[in-house]
Amino acid sequence: MLSNTKAKSLQPGDKAIAVGGVPGLYLQPAKKVGAGKFYMRFVSPVSGKRRDMGLGTYPELGLADARRRAMDARELIARGIDPIENRRSQANRKQDAVPSFEDAARTVFQAIASGFRNAKHRDQWINTLTTYVFPKLGRRSVDTLTVADFAGVLQPIWLQKAETASRVKQRCERVMTWCVANGHCTTNPLSAVDALLPRQSGARDRVTHHPAAPWRHLPDIVSTMNEAARLSISRQALLFLILTAGRSGEVRGATWDEIDLETATWTIPRERMKAGRQHRVPLSTQAVKLLRERQRTHLGGLFVFNTRGADAMSDMTMTKVLRLKNFPSDVPDRSATAHGFRSSFRDWASENGYPRDLAERALAHTIPNTTEAAYHRTDLLDERRTMMQNWADFVCGLGRP
Repeated sequence: MLSNTKAKSLQPGDKAIAVGGVPGLYLQPAKKVGAGKFYMRFVSPVSGKRRDMGLGTYPELGLADARRRAMDARELIARGIDPIENRRSQANRKQDAVPSFEDAARTVFQAIASGFRNAKHRDQWINTLTTYVFPKLGRRSVDTLTVADFAGVLQPIWLQKAETASRVKQRCERVMTWCVANGHCTTNPLSAVDALLPRQSGARDRVTHHPAAPWRHLPDIVSTMNEAARLSISRQALLFLILTAGRSGEVRGATWDEIDLETATWTIPRERMKAGRQHRVPLSTQAVKLLRERQRTHLGGLFVFNTRGADAMSDMTMTKVLRLKNFPSDVPDRSATAHGFRSSFRDWASENGYPRDLAERALAHTIPNTTEAAYHRTDLLDERRTMMQNWADFVCGLGRP
C-alpha cells in the first residue's frame, strides 16, 4: 500500500507505482520530486479494450481521495459502464440547475410521503424543516451549504429541544444524501456536523432497543407459525421479514418489481431505505418458495404482501400476529416484536462466527467509520447469500450452519 512518505519521495523518471487498495490504480511520477499523476488502468466493459483513466494530480489530490475516485470508477465498470465515456457524457450533458435546499427537501418529501404510517408523522417531517431550516437555508443552493451552516441552524435547539433537533438533523441528512446521489453536490455536510455541536446530555439514555427473541428460539417460533395448513398474508409477511432480516416498512412496502426470482434477489430502492441507499437482499430458497406461493395466490397489484391487491399492508396487521401469543410458551411476550427479529439475526450471526461487516450489511446499516466506508463499498452480495441461506435453514429447523 503506497504511503504519503513514499509518494513524496518519488523521482522524475521513476516507473509508475501501484497505489494499492483498488485494482489498477497507479501513480505516475511527474517532472519534479514528490509530484505525479494518478491513473487507473482497466478493461472497458463496452469495447473490451484496455484503457487508462486520469484521476488527478498528486499532491493536490491525496491518496485517499484517489482511491475513492478509483472505487467509483470500478463500481461503474461492475455495472457495465465505461467510466471514461460516462465522465465524457456527463461533461457534455447540460446539467440541471442545482436546487435550493427547500426545493430539494420538498422533492424528497413527495417521494417518501406515502410511506409514513399516519398523517401526523408525515406532516411533522416537512413542518420541522419549514420551522427550523427553511427560514435560514431554504433559498440556498445545496452545493453551497457547509457543515457550519447546518450547525448554525441546529445550535439554538440542540440542547433546549434535543429530540426535535435530532429529528431535524436526520431529515436534513436525508435531503442532502438525496442531493449527493443526484449529483447536486459532492459531500453531505451533516456527516460532520456533530463536531461543531455540544454533546446532548442523556443522549445515550434516550436510545431504546426493540425487545428481541433469543435467537435459539427462532426455530420454535417459525415452526409454530407454520403449523397452520395455509399461512395468512400477515404471517407470510412476518416469516419473510424473519428470513430476510428486513425492517417492517421494507417488507410491508415490497413491490413485485423489486423482486427477481430468477436471481433470488430483492432490490430495495434508496427511496424506501432508512439510510437512503439502495439495498440488495439475497433470497434464500425458503424466501423464494414463499414468494412463489404469494404469486400464485395474490390478488394483483404492485405490493407483494397486500390484502386486496391495492394497498400496502399496515404496520398493525403484522403487529396483531405477534400479539396473538401463540408462540412457544418459553418465549417471553415482550420479545415478540417485528423489529426485534433483526437483533435476533445479529446475535445469531455473531455467535456463529460471521464477520461483523457481513452482518451489518445484511441489516443495511451504514458504516459509522467514514474511512472504512470509503475503502469498502461493495455490498458483499455473494458472501451474504451463503449467510442468509444458513440463517433460513436454521430458523426453519434444518440445523445450525
